[in-house]
Amino acid sequence: MPPAMAEGAAMGSGMRRDFTLEPADGERLANLAGPLDAHLRQIELRLGVRIANRGGVFRIDGPAKATAVAERLLRQLWLDAETEVLTPEAVHLRLGADDETAQERDLGFAPQDVAIKVKRGTIRGRGANQAAYLHAIATHDINFGIGPAGTGKTYLAVASAVEALNESRVQRILLVRPAVEAGEKLGFLPGDLSQKVDPYLRPLYDALYEMLGVEKVTRLLERNVIEVAPLAYMRGRTLNDAFVILDEAQNTTVEQMKMFLTRIGFGTTAVITGDLSQIDLPRQQKSGLKDAVEVLRGVEGISFSFFEAKDVVRHPLVAKIVRAYDRRDGGDAG
Repeated sequence: MPPAMAEGAAMGSGMRRDFTLEPADGERLANLAGPLDAHLRQIELRLGVRIANRGGVFRIDGPAKATAVAERLLRQLWLDAETEVLTPEAVHLRLGADDETAQERDLGFAPQDVAIKVKRGTIRGRGANQAAYLHAIATHDINFGIGPAGTGKTYLAVASAVEALNESRVQRILLVRPAVEAGEKLGFLPGDLSQKVDPYLRPLYDALYEMLGVEKVTRLLERNVIEVAPLAYMRGRTLNDAFVILDEAQNTTVEQMKMFLTRIGFGTTAVITGDLSQIDLPRQQKSGLKDAVEVLRGVEGISFSFFEAKDVVRHPLVAKIVRAYDRRDGGDAG
């Protein structure tokens, strides 16, 4: 096979690109390719190219632009494969980053690569939106992550909170959610306050368990280093030296959102996440998240990260479902 060529060789209406991934490393190569070359097949199907390799020497055939994207993607995944186990989800998100200048074009700058070390390993943003989101959380006191379910906005917020706690940049983590789900209210649910709230916070608990381990999370909860509370219980408090995550913020009222944002004290980072297409408030009531986007965009010190269907980490059909609903609703999320 010929040596690497910067621009590739023309093949009729298509293009052939040859390149070598170095250094030679069989285990890393197997990680890149996936079980039975599943990751390579995933890239082929998405980009409409053919990928062949012998060891670290690769050949890609297909349309000129697609072969360039495929080479760039494989080089990036090769870097990732050195430090982490690649999954179909990781490949999916890398595919979602349209080109190498997406971050610079959309943001005016290239976000710093934020690597978060937790018990399970190292967590990095996948694609332009996730990378920009992690960079924003690291550099702003108040951050909004808005987009469809499955885009990693809550998971990455929890990872950032765990890192801040581990590095003693904050003294505690607060997990907050409005207790509104498909018309149900807390009073209708059995049990004490913790039992009423816990079902709504299960995704947050799951992320904490994965990153810290069940035993450590239990100890931190007992010591109130990690605190779980419904949004209504934030009234009257000032939150200093904390990392606060308000999840499912689309179900806050305008008054609740204002109340929450004015609780933020010194040394505190707040991340507000939500999906404006999943509002469970009464129709006549405006979402506090939607109102905050309208009122606060452009306020210095507050960041907004907007996720799209391409950022969804779940089954590929989920992204198609999100797009179908967006088309039906004319892009109006709420």
